[in-house]
This record gives sequence, structure tokens and C-alpha cells, in this order.
Amino acid sequence: MQIHEKLKTMRLCKNWTQEDLAEKLGWSVNTYSKIERGESDVKLDKLKQIADVIGVDLSELLNVTDRTIFNFAENFGQNNLAHTILLSEAQCAHELDKARLMLEQKDKEIGWLKEESERLKEIIALLKRAGSGAAEDAG
Repeated sequence: MQIHEKLKTMRLCKNWTQEDLAEKLGWSVNTYSKIERGESDVKLDKLKQIADVIGVDLSELLNVTDRTIFNFAENFGQNNLAHTILLSEAQCAHELDKARLMLEQKDKEIGWLKEESERLKEIIALLKRAGSGAAEDAG
């Protein structure tokens, strides 16, 4: 995978358009898009600037292999991005599918717990009535 392909993959992982990244860099969209298409050589200082904006060390950018892309998670405590793990594109898609299934399962479990809570409330109400009725009979 060439540098321009890596840049595109990382940009897409961040869900940014070329316009978004160019704006963050303070460059024209045309300048950045030529780099990403491989139509323009990128000097090391510009590559460093791109890496900084994306949130990776330049050494990480240069060491990305053909099978890897960067997956980022926002660090909400601070206003920066943290590199979390290297995944292939297929692995990213698989992890996304797994997350969706987990969310669906969570929603089902929440629904079941709500139903169970209602059933328990009904049982408690019945027990209270039975307890108060028994107390009245004894009195």
C-alpha cells in the first residue's frame, strides 16, 4: 500500500472528507486531493503535518503495512485523539457488525428486563394484598 492509499484509508476511518482534512491542514482541497490520489509527491514536512492532524506519529504512518489501517477512538477527557488498535479493513467491518449485533442484543435484554420488572412488581403487589388480607382475617 502506497502512502497516498494509506492517507485515504486513515481519512476514511476518521469519517472525514478530503475537504475536512484539507481545511484542518489549512491547504486547498486540490493540494490535498492530488497527494491522496498519488498525483503529487509529498515531502516529509507535509507528511508530518498530515500525520499530526490525523493524530498519528509520522513513524506509525510510514510503518503501516498493506493489511493495516488505523482505528481511532476519541479521548473525551482531553480534546485529542488516541490511537487504539491496528485493524484490517475487513476486521473493521467485522467489528462494526459485531458492535451492531451487541447493541441489538442489549436492546432485547433491556426489553426483557423491563418486562421482568413489571412481573415482579405485580407479584409484590399480590403478596402485599395477600399479606394485608391475612392480617385482617387474623384481626
